[in-house]
Amino acid sequence: MLLHSNTYMRRGMLGVAYFGRKELPWVDKVTREIGRSSHCLNTFNLTVLKTYHSLVKIRQKGLQYANMSSETVVTLNSRSVTSESIQECPLPFTYEAAMEALSSLITRKKRDGYSNPNVKYKKLERMSMYIQILGLEEQIADLNIIHVAGTKGKGSTCTFCEAILRECGFRTGLFTSPHLIDVRERFRLNGLEISEGQFLLYFWDCWSQLKDKVTEDLPMPPLFQFLTLLGLKIFVSEKVDVAIIEVGLGGKYDSTNVIQDPVVCGITSLGFDHTEILGDTLEKIALHKAGIFKPQVPAFTVPQLPEAMDVLKQRAHELEVPLQVIAPLTYQRLNGVKLSLSGDHQLVNAGLAVSLCKSWLNTKGNWEKLSQNDSADDTLPKAFLRGLSTAHLSGRAQIVHDSYLGSSNQIGDNESCSGELIFYLDGAHSPESIDACAKWFSNVVNEKIHRPWSSFSGVGNMEEVCSNGCIQHSNGQDESETIPKRILLFNCMEMRDPEIILPRLVDICASSGSHFSKAIFVPSISTYSKVTSGSSDIPLNIPSKDLAWQFNLQRVWERSIHGRDFGVNKNVKMEAAENLPSPEFLYNDDISRCNGNFSCSAVFPSLPLAVSWLRNSARDNPSLKLQVLVTGSLHLVGDVLKLLRR
Repeated sequence: MLLHSNTYMRRGMLGVAYFGRKELPWVDKVTREIGRSSHCLNTFNLTVLKTYHSLVKIRQKGLQYANMSSETVVTLNSRSVTSESIQECPLPFTYEAAMEALSSLITRKKRDGYSNPNVKYKKLERMSMYIQILGLEEQIADLNIIHVAGTKGKGSTCTFCEAILRECGFRTGLFTSPHLIDVRERFRLNGLEISEGQFLLYFWDCWSQLKDKVTEDLPMPPLFQFLTLLGLKIFVSEKVDVAIIEVGLGGKYDSTNVIQDPVVCGITSLGFDHTEILGDTLEKIALHKAGIFKPQVPAFTVPQLPEAMDVLKQRAHELEVPLQVIAPLTYQRLNGVKLSLSGDHQLVNAGLAVSLCKSWLNTKGNWEKLSQNDSADDTLPKAFLRGLSTAHLSGRAQIVHDSYLGSSNQIGDNESCSGELIFYLDGAHSPESIDACAKWFSNVVNEKIHRPWSSFSGVGNMEEVCSNGCIQHSNGQDESETIPKRILLFNCMEMRDPEIILPRLVDICASSGSHFSKAIFVPSISTYSKVTSGSSDIPLNIPSKDLAWQFNLQRVWERSIHGRDFGVNKNVKMEAAENLPSPEFLYNDDISRCNGNFSCSAVFPSLPLAVSWLRNSARDNPSLKLQVLVTGSLHLVGDVLKLLRR
């Protein structure tokens, strides 16, 4: 196969660790040439896919050409394909094609180690075989992995770890889940999500190698298994100094537990989640989480309920694991530095992250050098403080000031023509995480804690950046003149129990003086059968859905607020926009029902309509300050972020 590439090649060895930088412009060009369209899928599909893999191998081996102004030659199956033929018959190596390929890996099978008794190989056996196919088995140990499991806080803990070690000067890789907007969020290199060009290179490389080895007993890996393999492939190829790996679900049978030699392991706070898979007691759940412990590898956890702690300690004893229980980080140790992730519960995650990083540095022989300038034993190194104050994780205790209202303001002076619309986003979906979310929201709206703002349209007239990097809202209107209205925007998966989640949310917020004026319930946009790119648009006109679940959530909410069941008809379908609440809905605080509608809650047929209604309400009511808590589902949070970014 012949591929023309009129691209200047820099003299010298080009290693995998530098792909995606200016040293490898030719790969991005080839990627673009190959992926301009998606027709002509039959004759050349396998051929060009293998050629793409050959280009990857060439890149890995390195090239020493000084000036390749003519062509790059790859011979495959005695066929020749020029750049002209690629343009005439382009193939589906685009980002959207990769999303379609990922979507084909989604399965509804039970996510545990025994999903199908008729399968020849168990999940972790298959993962080991996939690792061998990709040629990674001997290289994973070089990743110097920090492996973290838990029910809540594991994503935040991993994010803190990555930021700390990056500030210490190490090249970092971070693998987390799920993603909110784009799948590339799951893979961070040095704190930044992987570029589209890098993603495409490693994705199609893994895809082609695994596809070539598919058998009846070893099919293509399901989605999360593939993404785990892809993450390991990326981090090995990019030669990171440390990889921080978040467990997907459980621990013992999780795809990430193919890791056999981590440097250190961590267990965050445990609680009830995914009980249909992990078990219905804390003991059973803890046993799954402790499954990531490896013989004699140090491990750390946070204070747990006795029934969970007993299991962790017993498993640690069996494996001779030195297990330490870490207290939450104190404000004294932070020395005036504010955590970048909001909420008192983040002190627990930050404390665990500090211990994990200190243990990692000790094992790698770097701790003494890093801390030698600190006189007090309890003093955190400056690099640790920088990491704790700059770590970022979308969708967890995140505040977004909707800039749409500012961009629609047609008044030239500082006079405000609209109210405020602020979204408080947290993907809490378990009882324990909902508790933390409710406390965070109550504190932040009552001005009790630091509030890191964010906006998708940059800083303009409506926002002013403070010296600490926060964004404060300023619309020219006296804060005392605004009327705060706290609104819940909620949805959760049907496997969750709203009878537990919603009353706890109401009670904790009310006990702090944060009462919700209204609640809005919406169906999800994101489907569990398709992976989409961050650039894909959300249609405003979404086909009508059965809203029985949303009406059930509304019934639970109203009963939590008023102490009585109004008997919502579960079979009702709301399909017309004419059923949306009137503008008076925001001002009506009467607890009775009017014309068959609840006065303090509403079901919307779609999320885009709900966001549009909130924006219109803020625009048409200059005296209102709408504070919208978005929670119950990370998918809901991701969809809202995507809508606000548009």
